[in-house]
Amino acid sequence: MQLFQSILLSLASLAVLTACSNNIPTTSSTTATTVAKPVEIVKASSAPSVAKSEAKHGDPQKGGQVIESGIYHLEFVVAPEENGIHLDFFLQKGDTHEAIPDAKVTAAVQMPDGTQKSLDLTYDASGKHYGVSLPSKAMGEYKVVVLSDIKGEKVNGRFSFKR
Repeated sequence: MQLFQSILLSLASLAVLTACSNNIPTTSSTTATTVAKPVEIVKASSAPSVAKSEAKHGDPQKGGQVIESGIYHLEFVVAPEENGIHLDFFLQKGDTHEAIPDAKVTAAVQMPDGTQKSLDLTYDASGKHYGVSLPSKAMGEYKVVVLSDIKGEKVNGRFSFKR
């Protein structure tokens, strides 16, 4: 009976560890990759904005999808444009969300039809973020991997959105 209980406890522990491991981001000292929940982009409305009382470290600062990876705050924002989609990426450091202006940032985009596009994001000093226009009017799900190189340190995030 005691052997049966030991085996049952071991199997239950293994099942819990397996179920939990699917939601744990992969992180190392030089690379971090995490997945954010998908969002759907829609045209902005003229509704008044609501001020947040106190933003927490992991909360969206710009209304986008957020990944916290070690000391880094990654926020991905999409907005429809007349001829495509504008992608904004806020790469920030620390609890104060200090912008990182000197990183090399690339977006690998899987289009709704399965084709791939690679886009280099440029830094906008006035907006303190990286951005690029994606020329596409295709409807469906877009999967985006943002690859950031911060002085040799790789910090990557996976995002998705629907148009």
